[in-house]
Amino acid sequence: PSTHPHILTSISPSSISWIGSIQAFLLLFISALTGPLFDAGYFRHLLGTGSFLIVFGMMMTSVASEYWQVVLAQAVCVGLGAGCLFVPGVSILPTYFSGRKAVATGVATSGSSLGGILYPIIFYKLEPRIGFGWATRVIAFIAFATLSISAAVMRVRVLPPAKRRLFLLSAWKDPPYTLFTLGLVCSFVGFYFPMFYIQSFAITKHITDASLGFYLLVILNAASLFGRIVPNLLADRYGPLNVIAPAAVIAAVLAFAWMGIRSTGGLVVFAVLYGFSSGCFVSIPPTVIVTLTKNMSEIGTRIGMNVAAAGFGVLIGNPIAGHLVQKNGFEAGMAFCAAIVAVGALLMVVARFAKTGYRVRVIA
Repeated sequence: PSTHPHILTSISPSSISWIGSIQAFLLLFISALTGPLFDAGYFRHLLGTGSFLIVFGMMMTSVASEYWQVVLAQAVCVGLGAGCLFVPGVSILPTYFSGRKAVATGVATSGSSLGGILYPIIFYKLEPRIGFGWATRVIAFIAFATLSISAAVMRVRVLPPAKRRLFLLSAWKDPPYTLFTLGLVCSFVGFYFPMFYIQSFAITKHITDASLGFYLLVILNAASLFGRIVPNLLADRYGPLNVIAPAAVIAAVLAFAWMGIRSTGGLVVFAVLYGFSSGCFVSIPPTVIVTLTKNMSEIGTRIGMNVAAAGFGVLIGNPIAGHLVQKNGFEAGMAFCAAIVAVGALLMVVARFAKTGYRVRVIA
Protein backbone atom coordinates (compact mmCIF):
# COMPACT_ATOMS: atom_id res chain seq x y z
CA PRO A 1 0.00 0.00 0.00
CA SER A 2 1.12 3.57 -0.67
CA THR A 3 1.65 5.47 2.57
CA HIS A 4 3.18 8.78 3.55
CA PRO A 5 6.97 8.33 3.40
CA HIS A 6 7.56 10.04 6.75
CA ILE A 7 5.21 7.68 8.60
CA LEU A 8 7.22 4.54 7.90
CA THR A 9 10.76 5.94 7.81
CA SER A 10 11.77 4.39 11.12
CA ILE A 11 9.70 1.21 10.72
CA SER A 12 11.42 -2.10 9.89
CA PRO A 13 10.66 -3.91 6.60
CA SER A 14 9.06 -6.74 8.57
CA SER A 15 6.69 -4.33 10.33
CA ILE A 16 5.82 -2.58 7.07
CA SER A 17 5.06 -5.96 5.52
CA TRP A 18 2.36 -6.52 8.12
CA ILE A 19 0.25 -3.80 6.46
CA GLY A 20 -0.11 -5.61 3.15
CA SER A 21 -0.12 -9.04 4.77
CA ILE A 22 -2.99 -8.25 7.13
CA GLN A 23 -4.95 -6.69 4.29
CA ALA A 24 -4.51 -9.74 2.03
CA PHE A 25 -5.21 -12.12 4.94
CA LEU A 26 -8.48 -10.39 5.78
CA LEU A 27 -9.52 -10.41 2.12
CA LEU A 28 -9.14 -14.19 2.01
CA PHE A 29 -10.18 -15.15 5.54
CA ILE A 30 -13.26 -12.91 5.70
CA SER A 31 -14.30 -14.24 2.31
CA ALA A 32 -14.73 -17.67 3.89
CA LEU A 33 -16.93 -16.19 6.62
CA THR A 34 -19.07 -14.10 4.27
CA GLY A 35 -19.94 -17.10 2.09
CA PRO A 36 -22.86 -18.18 4.31
CA LEU A 37 -24.10 -14.57 4.39
CA PHE A 38 -24.16 -14.51 0.59
CA ASP A 39 -26.04 -17.82 0.57
CA ALA A 40 -28.58 -16.37 3.02
CA GLY A 41 -29.41 -13.53 0.62
CA TYR A 42 -27.28 -10.71 2.05
CA PHE A 43 -25.67 -9.89 -1.31
CA ARG A 44 -26.54 -6.18 -1.25
CA HIS A 45 -25.52 -5.83 2.39
CA LEU A 46 -22.08 -7.29 1.65
CA LEU A 47 -21.68 -5.12 -1.43
CA GLY A 48 -22.60 -1.94 0.43
CA THR A 49 -20.53 -2.73 3.52
CA GLY A 50 -17.47 -3.70 1.51
CA SER A 51 -17.64 -0.63 -0.71
CA PHE A 52 -18.00 1.69 2.28
CA LEU A 53 -15.10 0.12 4.18
CA ILE A 54 -12.72 0.36 1.21
CA VAL A 55 -13.49 4.03 0.52
CA PHE A 56 -13.52 4.91 4.24
CA GLY A 57 -10.22 3.09 4.79
CA MET A 58 -8.54 4.98 1.95
CA MET A 59 -9.86 8.29 3.28
CA MET A 60 -8.52 7.51 6.74
CA THR A 61 -5.18 6.50 5.25
CA SER A 62 -4.96 9.96 3.70
CA VAL A 63 -4.95 11.58 7.17
CA ALA A 64 -2.89 8.92 8.98
CA SER A 65 0.19 10.17 10.82
CA GLU A 66 1.24 7.09 12.82
CA TYR A 67 2.05 3.50 11.91
CA TRP A 68 -0.85 2.04 13.92
CA GLN A 69 -3.24 4.38 12.11
CA VAL A 70 -2.04 3.08 8.75
CA VAL A 71 -2.52 -0.50 9.97
CA LEU A 72 -6.10 0.20 11.06
CA ALA A 73 -7.06 2.18 7.96
CA GLN A 74 -5.20 0.44 5.14
CA ALA A 75 -4.73 -3.08 6.48
CA VAL A 76 -7.81 -3.71 8.63
CA CYS A 77 -10.48 -1.46 7.13
CA VAL A 78 -9.63 -1.96 3.45
CA GLY A 79 -8.92 -5.65 4.05
CA LEU A 80 -12.32 -6.20 5.68
CA GLY A 81 -13.99 -4.32 2.83
CA ALA A 82 -12.26 -6.39 0.17
CA GLY A 83 -13.23 -9.56 2.03
CA CYS A 84 -16.88 -8.53 1.93
CA LEU A 85 -16.72 -7.96 -1.84
CA PHE A 86 -14.76 -11.01 -2.98
CA VAL A 87 -17.42 -13.69 -2.46
CA PRO A 88 -20.31 -11.75 -4.08
CA GLY A 89 -18.11 -10.89 -7.06
CA VAL A 90 -16.99 -14.46 -7.67
CA SER A 91 -20.11 -16.37 -6.61
CA ILE A 92 -22.51 -14.80 -9.10
CA LEU A 93 -20.30 -15.58 -12.12
CA PRO A 94 -21.23 -19.27 -12.56
CA THR A 95 -24.91 -18.31 -12.76
CA TYR A 96 -24.23 -16.16 -15.83
CA PHE A 97 -22.07 -18.63 -17.79
CA SER A 98 -22.87 -22.14 -18.96
CA GLY A 99 -19.33 -22.74 -20.21
CA ARG A 100 -15.81 -21.31 -19.91
CA LYS A 101 -16.38 -20.50 -16.26
CA ALA A 102 -12.64 -20.56 -15.59
CA VAL A 103 -12.13 -17.79 -18.15
CA ALA A 104 -14.92 -15.75 -16.57
CA THR A 105 -13.29 -16.12 -13.16
CA GLY A 106 -9.92 -15.15 -14.63
CA VAL A 107 -11.33 -11.98 -16.18
CA ALA A 108 -13.04 -11.06 -12.90
CA THR A 109 -9.94 -11.60 -10.76
CA SER A 110 -7.81 -9.64 -13.25
CA GLY A 111 -9.45 -6.51 -11.88
CA SER A 112 -7.10 -6.50 -8.90
CA SER A 113 -4.12 -6.64 -11.26
CA LEU A 114 -5.56 -3.74 -13.25
CA GLY A 115 -5.86 -1.80 -10.01
CA GLY A 116 -2.27 -2.76 -9.22
CA ILE A 117 -1.27 -1.09 -12.49
CA LEU A 118 -3.38 2.06 -12.36
CA TYR A 119 -3.44 3.05 -8.68
CA PRO A 120 0.35 3.12 -8.15
CA ILE A 121 0.83 5.19 -11.32
CA ILE A 122 -1.90 7.63 -10.27
CA PHE A 123 -0.35 8.03 -6.83
CA TYR A 124 3.19 8.28 -8.21
CA LYS A 125 2.19 11.09 -10.58
CA LEU A 126 -0.07 13.02 -8.22
CA GLU A 127 1.80 12.85 -4.89
CA PRO A 128 4.59 15.30 -5.85
CA ARG A 129 2.01 17.78 -7.16
CA ILE A 130 -0.84 17.70 -4.64
CA GLY A 131 0.69 15.88 -1.68
CA PHE A 132 0.15 12.51 -0.05
CA GLY A 133 -3.25 13.28 1.45
CA TRP A 134 -5.00 14.44 -1.69
CA ALA A 135 -3.32 11.84 -3.90
CA THR A 136 -4.73 9.14 -1.61
CA ARG A 137 -8.15 10.81 -1.58
CA VAL A 138 -8.20 10.89 -5.39
CA ILE A 139 -7.68 7.11 -5.35
CA ALA A 140 -10.52 6.80 -2.82
CA PHE A 141 -12.83 8.79 -5.12
CA ILE A 142 -11.89 6.56 -8.07
CA ALA A 143 -12.60 3.48 -5.95
CA PHE A 144 -15.97 4.96 -4.99
CA ALA A 145 -16.84 5.53 -8.66
CA THR A 146 -15.85 2.03 -9.81
CA LEU A 147 -17.55 0.35 -6.85
CA SER A 148 -20.71 2.33 -7.59
CA ILE A 149 -20.72 0.92 -11.12
CA SER A 150 -20.39 -2.60 -9.71
CA ALA A 151 -23.24 -2.02 -7.28
CA ALA A 152 -25.44 -0.76 -10.12
CA VAL A 153 -24.90 -3.69 -12.51
CA MET A 154 -24.34 -6.75 -10.30
CA ARG A 155 -27.40 -8.92 -9.75
CA VAL A 156 -27.95 -12.29 -8.10
CA ARG A 157 -29.70 -14.63 -10.51
CA VAL A 158 -29.92 -17.79 -8.41
CA LEU A 159 -29.22 -18.32 -4.72
CA PRO A 160 -27.73 -21.67 -3.61
CA PRO A 161 -30.44 -24.18 -2.63
CA ALA A 162 -28.83 -24.75 0.76
CA LYS A 163 -26.66 -22.70 3.10
CA ARG A 164 -23.03 -23.70 3.12
CA ARG A 165 -21.23 -24.84 6.24
CA LEU A 166 -18.12 -23.05 7.45
CA PHE A 167 -16.18 -26.26 8.07
CA LEU A 168 -16.30 -29.77 6.63
CA LEU A 169 -14.03 -32.30 8.32
CA SER A 170 -14.54 -34.95 5.65
CA ALA A 171 -12.92 -32.71 3.03
CA TRP A 172 -9.58 -32.94 4.84
CA LYS A 173 -9.74 -36.73 4.54
CA ASP A 174 -9.63 -36.34 0.74
CA PRO A 175 -5.88 -36.52 -0.17
CA PRO A 176 -6.00 -34.48 -3.42
CA TYR A 177 -7.93 -31.66 -1.72
CA THR A 178 -5.68 -31.61 1.35
CA LEU A 179 -2.48 -31.74 -0.70
CA PHE A 180 -3.62 -28.98 -3.02
CA THR A 181 -4.71 -26.75 -0.13
CA LEU A 182 -1.38 -27.24 1.66
CA GLY A 183 0.39 -26.48 -1.61
CA LEU A 184 -1.59 -23.28 -2.03
CA VAL A 185 -0.81 -22.23 1.55
CA CYS A 186 2.93 -22.71 0.98
CA SER A 187 2.74 -20.87 -2.34
CA PHE A 188 0.94 -17.94 -0.73
CA VAL A 189 3.59 -17.77 1.99
CA GLY A 190 6.21 -17.01 -0.64
CA PHE A 191 4.72 -15.74 -3.85
CA TYR A 192 3.91 -12.18 -2.67
CA PHE A 193 7.55 -11.47 -1.77
CA PRO A 194 8.59 -10.14 -5.22
CA MET A 195 5.54 -7.87 -5.29
CA PHE A 196 6.51 -6.35 -1.96
CA TYR A 197 10.27 -6.11 -2.48
CA ILE A 198 11.19 -5.93 -6.17
CA GLN A 199 11.17 -2.12 -6.10
CA SER A 200 13.34 -1.71 -3.01
CA PHE A 201 15.68 -4.47 -4.22
CA ALA A 202 16.25 -2.77 -7.58
CA ILE A 203 16.85 0.65 -6.02
CA THR A 204 18.91 -0.49 -3.01
CA LYS A 205 21.20 -2.60 -5.21
CA HIS A 206 21.56 0.34 -7.64
CA ILE A 207 20.28 -1.78 -10.51
CA THR A 208 17.74 0.87 -11.53
CA ASP A 209 16.90 4.43 -10.59
CA ALA A 210 13.86 5.21 -8.46
CA SER A 211 11.61 5.84 -11.47
CA LEU A 212 12.24 2.53 -13.23
CA GLY A 213 12.28 0.71 -9.89
CA PHE A 214 8.75 1.95 -9.30
CA TYR A 215 7.56 0.71 -12.69
CA LEU A 216 8.91 -2.80 -12.08
CA LEU A 217 5.90 -3.46 -9.84
CA VAL A 218 3.60 -2.03 -12.49
CA ILE A 219 5.16 -4.37 -15.07
CA LEU A 220 4.74 -7.34 -12.72
CA ASN A 221 1.07 -6.49 -12.13
CA ALA A 222 0.48 -6.03 -15.87
CA ALA A 223 1.90 -9.48 -16.54
CA SER A 224 -0.19 -10.89 -13.70
CA LEU A 225 -3.31 -9.54 -15.40
CA PHE A 226 -2.64 -11.72 -18.44
CA GLY A 227 -1.57 -14.54 -16.11
CA ARG A 228 -5.06 -14.59 -14.64
CA ILE A 229 -6.81 -14.83 -18.01
CA VAL A 230 -4.65 -16.82 -20.47
CA PRO A 231 -4.04 -19.85 -18.19
CA ASN A 232 -7.79 -20.06 -17.57
CA LEU A 233 -8.29 -20.53 -21.31
CA LEU A 234 -5.98 -23.54 -21.04
CA ALA A 235 -7.67 -24.70 -17.82
CA ASP A 236 -11.02 -25.03 -19.57
CA ARG A 237 -9.39 -27.34 -22.12
CA TYR A 238 -6.72 -29.28 -20.22
CA GLY A 239 -7.95 -29.06 -16.64
CA PRO A 240 -7.12 -26.46 -13.95
CA LEU A 241 -4.81 -28.72 -11.92
CA ASN A 242 -2.81 -29.50 -15.07
CA VAL A 243 -2.27 -25.75 -15.51
CA ILE A 244 -1.63 -24.47 -11.98
CA ALA A 245 0.87 -27.20 -11.03
CA PRO A 246 3.32 -26.42 -13.89
CA ALA A 247 2.78 -22.69 -13.33
CA ALA A 248 3.76 -23.13 -9.67
CA VAL A 249 6.91 -25.00 -10.71
CA ILE A 250 7.80 -22.20 -13.14
CA ALA A 251 7.21 -19.56 -10.44
CA ALA A 252 9.53 -21.44 -8.07
CA VAL A 253 12.27 -21.70 -10.71
CA LEU A 254 11.95 -17.98 -11.44
CA ALA A 255 12.14 -17.15 -7.73
CA PHE A 256 15.45 -19.04 -7.51
CA ALA A 257 16.67 -17.32 -10.69
CA TRP A 258 15.94 -13.90 -9.17
CA MET A 259 18.79 -14.44 -6.72
CA GLY A 260 21.29 -14.17 -9.58
CA ILE A 261 19.78 -11.20 -11.44
CA ARG A 262 21.79 -7.98 -11.30
CA SER A 263 20.79 -6.16 -14.49
CA THR A 264 17.88 -3.94 -15.47
CA GLY A 265 16.91 -6.14 -18.40
CA GLY A 266 17.01 -9.24 -16.25
CA LEU A 267 14.72 -7.68 -13.64
CA VAL A 268 12.22 -6.59 -16.30
CA VAL A 269 12.14 -10.10 -17.79
CA PHE A 270 11.78 -11.59 -14.30
CA ALA A 271 8.89 -9.22 -13.50
CA VAL A 272 7.06 -10.22 -16.69
CA LEU A 273 7.56 -13.97 -16.33
CA TYR A 274 6.95 -14.14 -12.59
CA GLY A 275 3.90 -11.91 -12.80
CA PHE A 276 2.41 -14.10 -15.52
CA SER A 277 3.10 -17.45 -13.84
CA SER A 278 2.03 -16.32 -10.36
CA GLY A 279 -1.27 -14.97 -11.69
CA CYS A 280 -2.54 -18.55 -11.71
CA PHE A 281 -2.38 -18.67 -7.91
CA VAL A 282 -5.22 -16.16 -7.71
CA SER A 283 -7.56 -17.11 -10.54
CA ILE A 284 -7.44 -20.90 -10.89
CA PRO A 285 -7.76 -22.38 -7.33
CA PRO A 286 -11.59 -22.12 -7.14
CA THR A 287 -11.85 -24.05 -10.41
CA VAL A 288 -9.40 -26.65 -9.09
CA ILE A 289 -11.59 -27.18 -6.02
CA VAL A 290 -14.59 -27.76 -8.28
CA THR A 291 -12.58 -30.39 -10.17
CA LEU A 292 -11.56 -32.12 -6.94
CA THR A 293 -15.07 -32.17 -5.47
CA LYS A 294 -17.42 -35.10 -6.09
CA ASN A 295 -20.37 -33.78 -4.07
CA MET A 296 -21.28 -30.44 -5.65
CA SER A 297 -23.15 -29.34 -2.52
CA GLU A 298 -19.77 -29.13 -0.75
CA ILE A 299 -18.10 -26.78 -3.24
CA GLY A 300 -18.82 -23.57 -1.32
CA THR A 301 -17.50 -24.93 1.96
CA ARG A 302 -14.43 -26.48 0.34
CA ILE A 303 -13.55 -23.25 -1.47
CA GLY A 304 -14.09 -21.28 1.74
CA MET A 305 -11.76 -23.51 3.75
CA ASN A 306 -9.17 -23.43 0.96
CA VAL A 307 -9.25 -19.64 0.74
CA ALA A 308 -9.12 -19.17 4.51
CA ALA A 309 -6.12 -21.49 4.80
CA ALA A 310 -4.34 -19.60 2.02
CA GLY A 311 -4.99 -16.39 3.95
CA PHE A 312 -2.83 -17.61 6.84
CA GLY A 313 -0.03 -18.20 4.33
CA VAL A 314 -0.22 -14.59 3.18
CA LEU A 315 -0.37 -13.36 6.78
CA ILE A 316 2.93 -14.88 7.89
CA GLY A 317 4.91 -14.92 4.64
CA ASN A 318 5.99 -11.34 4.07
CA PRO A 319 6.70 -10.44 7.72
CA ILE A 320 9.02 -13.47 7.90
CA ALA A 321 10.67 -12.51 4.62
CA GLY A 322 10.94 -8.90 5.76
CA HIS A 323 12.71 -9.99 8.94
CA LEU A 324 15.13 -12.07 6.87
CA VAL A 325 15.82 -9.10 4.59
CA GLN A 326 16.48 -6.86 7.58
CA LYS A 327 18.84 -9.32 9.28
CA ASN A 328 20.55 -11.06 6.36
CA GLY A 329 19.85 -9.07 3.20
CA PHE A 330 17.63 -9.51 0.17
CA GLU A 331 19.19 -12.84 -0.79
CA ALA A 332 17.86 -14.44 2.41
CA GLY A 333 14.34 -13.26 1.64
CA MET A 334 14.66 -14.49 -1.94
CA ALA A 335 15.85 -17.91 -0.80
CA PHE A 336 12.93 -18.19 1.62
CA CYS A 337 10.47 -17.17 -1.09
CA ALA A 338 11.90 -19.58 -3.66
CA ALA A 339 12.11 -22.53 -1.27
CA ILE A 340 8.58 -22.22 0.09
CA VAL A 341 7.05 -21.70 -3.38
CA ALA A 342 8.97 -24.80 -4.52
CA VAL A 343 7.43 -26.80 -1.66
CA GLY A 344 4.00 -25.52 -2.68
CA ALA A 345 4.63 -26.49 -6.30
CA LEU A 346 5.71 -29.99 -5.26
CA LEU A 347 2.56 -30.47 -3.19
CA MET A 348 0.39 -29.38 -6.13
CA VAL A 349 2.14 -31.84 -8.43
CA VAL A 350 1.58 -34.61 -5.87
CA ALA A 351 -2.08 -33.56 -5.57
CA ARG A 352 -2.43 -33.89 -9.33
CA PHE A 353 -1.11 -37.45 -9.35
CA ALA A 354 -3.14 -38.30 -6.25
CA LYS A 355 -6.20 -37.32 -8.26
CA THR A 356 -5.37 -39.05 -11.57
CA GLY A 357 -2.75 -41.65 -10.74
CA TYR A 358 0.41 -41.67 -12.85
CA ARG A 359 -1.45 -41.01 -16.08
CA VAL A 360 -0.01 -37.93 -17.77
CA ARG A 361 -2.41 -37.38 -20.65
CA VAL A 362 -5.59 -36.92 -18.64
CA ILE A 363 -7.65 -33.82 -17.88
CA ALA A 364 -7.51 -32.84 -14.20
